[in-house]
Amino acid sequence: MISPLLVPAALAFAPVTAEPAMPVPQQAIAGPVVAGAADPVSASPVVLASPAPRQDAPVPATQPAEERHHHAKGDPLEGFNRTMFGIHQGIDHAVFRPAAMGYKQVVPRPVRSGLRNALSNLTEPFIFVNFLLQGKPGKAVETLGRFVVNSTFGVGGLFDVAKTKDFKLPHRPNGFGTTLAFYGVGPGPYIFLPFIGPTTLRDLLGNSADDALLPLVAGKPFNSMEYQLITGGIGGLDLRAESDADLRALFDGAVDPYATLRSVYLQNRAAEVEEAKGHATTAPQQAAPELTDPLNDPELTGTQPEPLPPQSDAPELRDPLDDPAGSSAMQTPAPASQP
Repeated sequence: MISPLLVPAALAFAPVTAEPAMPVPQQAIAGPVVAGAADPVSASPVVLASPAPRQDAPVPATQPAEERHHHAKGDPLEGFNRTMFGIHQGIDHAVFRPAAMGYKQVVPRPVRSGLRNALSNLTEPFIFVNFLLQGKPGKAVETLGRFVVNSTFGVGGLFDVAKTKDFKLPHRPNGFGTTLAFYGVGPGPYIFLPFIGPTTLRDLLGNSADDALLPLVAGKPFNSMEYQLITGGIGGLDLRAESDADLRALFDGAVDPYATLRSVYLQNRAAEVEEAKGHATTAPQQAAPELTDPLNDPELTGTQPEPLPPQSDAPELRDPLDDPAGSSAMQTPAPASQP
């Protein structure tokens, strides 16, 4: 008599065929099937149902491997984002960077600087509105004064005369995304999109509101598709050309360029939000421009001789982004020599 414990093991290694290995008697087909202890042929179909889970036991071992796919904190769409990042990098290497470098070589520096100032001057109105929404009338008035000075004395914003010592009205970046964060709206999931770059759901919605303000209020020509394409193209090419060296330095030494850019953007935005909330407790730092795409210069290192500790109490991402070069070797004074 065959032990029931050996039947599943034997069936697991036996080939599965459409017909039984032994010929089935005609009476077994014609009459009802009765499972008997002495009839191994009729008993085998009853046992076939039990080995199926054991035969498929190795298969579920591969499924948890896919389910265990790790994504960084704040980046639940990491698989999608990495795909978009790869597409963007391919387009950048093939088209965008060569076009930006050509723009930098062909267009003289004073012309590029003037266009950059003019486009920046057009952002001052929605910066003014966001300072009002954040309850900061003083900075709102300064921003409005900067816009008026550059629009008049600066010939439509071509020259940034407001930042000179005569006026002392520097550019202060702000936006509706920062206003939402000011009132406690979380960043939401991290998102990377081609031609938009690194952002979050909150900043994506906030930037869309900022971009729609001027066309809605001023109308033509700011609401025309031609204006949007021309200004977007010039601004993108100029930004990509001016930040090329910094981007190469950022990506060349990175083990994971996607994770590096993600950390730079998220940490930079966290610092900007903390500054907008007035949580800075040390000497004021030079504000780094917001990375609206991977073409912007993060300027994280600055020109300070020693790196400062993080000013934001927001948790940092633990991925291959942290710069180990941030800590310098401590030098201890040598003991006085004994006579």
